[in-house]
Amino acid sequence: MKDRKAVARCRSRSAVRLADLALLVRAPAALSVPGDVIAGAVAAGRPLGARTFGVIGSSVCLYWAGMALNDYADAAVDGVERPDRPVPSGRVPRRAALAVAGGLTAAGLGLAAVAGGCRSVCAALPLAGLVWAYDLKLKSTAAGGFAMAGARVLDVLAGAVVPGSGAQSAGVALRRAAVPAALVGAHTGTLMALSRHEIGGAPVRVPAATLAVSTLTALAAAVPVTRSDSGSAAQGRLSSAAPSGLVAQFPAPLKGVGAVARIGELCAAPSEGLRAAAFERLRAPASDGLRAAAFERLRAAVSDGLRAPAAEGLRAAASEKLRAAASGRSRTAFAGTLPAAVTAGAVLAYLGAYGAAQVRAVREPSADNVRRAVGAGILGLMPLQAALIARGGSPRVAAALGVVHPLARRLARRISPT
Repeated sequence: MKDRKAVARCRSRSAVRLADLALLVRAPAALSVPGDVIAGAVAAGRPLGARTFGVIGSSVCLYWAGMALNDYADAAVDGVERPDRPVPSGRVPRRAALAVAGGLTAAGLGLAAVAGGCRSVCAALPLAGLVWAYDLKLKSTAAGGFAMAGARVLDVLAGAVVPGSGAQSAGVALRRAAVPAALVGAHTGTLMALSRHEIGGAPVRVPAATLAVSTLTALAAAVPVTRSDSGSAAQGRLSSAAPSGLVAQFPAPLKGVGAVARIGELCAAPSEGLRAAAFERLRAPASDGLRAAAFERLRAAVSDGLRAPAAEGLRAAASEKLRAAASGRSRTAFAGTLPAAVTAGAVLAYLGAYGAAQVRAVREPSADNVRRAVGAGILGLMPLQAALIARGGSPRVAAALGVVHPLARRLARRISPT
């Protein structure tokens, strides 16, 4: 019996300690982190994969490290203003909070190195530096808000520079992710402006200014992105210039861009004279060994296939082209409507969560309302991220992130994100 009681007490202490650690790092608030990395990856045209999820894990570790370090640095202040926090209440020793922060920072940098190598480490190192500088030195200065906004900007850019198959060069990736990073940074700046007044309340001008900035941020996030890839488009046009059946009859040298274009001209030539000219264009760059076989097979195909049943074949080809074009237009219309719809829904959710909380703070800028606005803004970043992901061309990923947002809000009722 005594052994059972001892085991029960041990389990109770372990459960309490895990709960206190979750309170220390504000565990549910980390759900606002993956969207930063995904928004950067999508904006840069980076396909999501294991490397991207590794960078997400790195960013979550660094986020939790910053929360633990914050409680370590603010132990004396929290003893007066928030005595129920894990460190001032004694449930988590101050040294343990520092150890947790150091361990999570090391884990975050290690994950970045494994997931993305030098490129990801180059983003994670300054991010970790800003987190530690903010908590230990910059928080009470005018540079504190810029440091935290910069940390979120780096979080977005970390997703953009993830290496791997299909990844852009670092310069192109950073340029494409600049707008999402700036919008996330602007949102974070409004949070930092409000967080300075969580204890004593704020002048009306503060929530009014942050409400204006967050509204502009939402409107900017709703602007669609138009990105043309001329290389891919040209390749697609050239690849469709010749029927696949004809191209398959010839060896690899004829499958180049120039040969495909010339075969297209040959098949499209309406008269014997034009077909002869097309034959001459095809014959000129061909190698000696390939020329005779290619020429004779093409002449036979054109003479037998285009002369007698040409009208019937062209009608069938035209009909098929029309069906394909109609189907393509339908898919294009749907593909263009879905991102716009998801973006609009995410922007409305962002304004409904964070904007509504700021409106209440404008009407009555008490400490409670300001604190609620900060909490709403921490998790309200998720709909903003969803809007940025949808406008970048991944509406289904954005919708999944939008589904997680209500879950994060429910968890925040149990563990405060502030």
